[in-house]
Amino acid sequence: MDKTEAVLPAQGGAPAEAPAATPDSPGARKGMRDRLPAGRLDPYLLASAFLCAYTALSVSRDRRMLAMSWDLGIFEQAVKSYAHLRAPVVDLKGPGFDVLGDHFSPITALIAPFYRIFPTPVTLLVVQALLFAVSVIPVTRAGVRALGRGRGCAVGVAYGLSWGVQRAVDFDFHEVAFAMPLLAFSLEAVLRGKWTVALWWAVPLVLVKEDMGATVAMIGLLVRLRTRHERRAARSAPGEPGDRAGREAGGGRGSSAGTYALALAAFGIAASAWEVNWLIPAFHGPGYDAFTHINGEGALKGHVPVATAVRTLLWVLLPAGGLLALRSPLLLVALPTLGWRFYSHYPENWGTAWHYSAVLMPVVFLALVDAVAALERPGPHGAFGPHGGVGPSARRAGRRLRGYAAAMPAAAAGAAIALTAHLPLAGLTHADAYRVDARTRTVERLLDRIPDGATVESDVGPLSVLVRRTTVYWIGGSKDVVPQYIALGSAADWADDPVGHAQALHPGFRYTVVANQDACVILRRVDPAQSVTLHMV
Repeated sequence: MDKTEAVLPAQGGAPAEAPAATPDSPGARKGMRDRLPAGRLDPYLLASAFLCAYTALSVSRDRRMLAMSWDLGIFEQAVKSYAHLRAPVVDLKGPGFDVLGDHFSPITALIAPFYRIFPTPVTLLVVQALLFAVSVIPVTRAGVRALGRGRGCAVGVAYGLSWGVQRAVDFDFHEVAFAMPLLAFSLEAVLRGKWTVALWWAVPLVLVKEDMGATVAMIGLLVRLRTRHERRAARSAPGEPGDRAGREAGGGRGSSAGTYALALAAFGIAASAWEVNWLIPAFHGPGYDAFTHINGEGALKGHVPVATAVRTLLWVLLPAGGLLALRSPLLLVALPTLGWRFYSHYPENWGTAWHYSAVLMPVVFLALVDAVAALERPGPHGAFGPHGGVGPSARRAGRRLRGYAAAMPAAAAGAAIALTAHLPLAGLTHADAYRVDARTRTVERLLDRIPDGATVESDVGPLSVLVRRTTVYWIGGSKDVVPQYIALGSAADWADDPVGHAQALHPGFRYTVVANQDACVILRRVDPAQSVTLHMV
């Protein structure tokens, strides 16, 4: 019994009632402090540190115009449209193309109010850094609650530095950033037995991307499994009649949560089916087929090599506890993402590059917490509790496994720190990450010659500068629209004859070179009209 709760006996043997403490009294404040766990701010401090690191990484790349693909430009065009209360048109994918006809990610509209105030790609990058950093809070908090302060913080460090998170933060911007905190908070609630909270955190995932409905369904099935286990444990546990009655009441609540969990599973499957079979085709227009769409419109036919699949699975599991996470049913939530990736014919989906493994990280690290906590749980329902083994050999195996599990959080943190030397965050230790070189300044100065509101065809390099103030099409992808300008940040293929290349893209129209310096070429259409359409009435 805690000393603050002790009651001294009165003279006559009956316990004397302690005077009631008001909420503002010193005794009440001390009792509240005693009830709060040590290090309760650790998850938030850790998340703040990672927010600074993720933001520095993303913004430093943007300042040096080091975008890896056109994805940041695509999302910026969509958010820009939302910010002006328009449909999310992404001209980079084709003139007037509604991005909801590519992937169903309306949740990115939440960035629009911030972009309206700060119209720059940095807004998207900072929001992404914030979302990833916020996901550190539930992962760390679950670890601290289940394993103690030291090991819980080790899990948080391992997660925040995990290769899947680092590669996603480094690879421009993607909608999966919104899935990270939703998944982490949902699975944290599962570990706490907060079934309703877990279900509600999972619901918005269907707005992140069309495949996340299957993940939502898996969370529903996970909660169903957990509630069934809880009810069985309540029925089989010995105790006084009053205790059993209380547990049976809890089992009733679990039964209700199990029903809602099945409803969530059905909702997730229905949402994905609706998005893939109706919503996306409606926004895309004729000719859309989900399965050919994820395979390069049918152009890609290869299948994932077994060695590649195994290597990816090992990279997902080994840094998060050396396969220990396999002991947790939380890994069920990872199956839909792994399934569509290995089904796809895109080689980029099979490996460990880019952002595709990010959503697996909160799953595997919380599965590690769950597995370690289960092994250390006393009683007949622990993995190797007093009733878990039938002989000395089983008890010895249990002790060895518990010892291995107890060391896994620290080992995972150590592995993450070691691997970071070869991952994007290591770049922040170099002075060049904080310098804008002379070439980048030259390119920015040259791009200033393109007036606001112009129509431009561009490659990757200039997108971060041009999207916010011009209408940008992908080079060679403007279709019937003949842009006023062509801007190339890497013009090696055009160096011999930029004017000839421009006229080959747009026959019948003449372009003149405005700037050609440091492999950056800018051409202007000679016709002074803002835009010309080939099919004019």
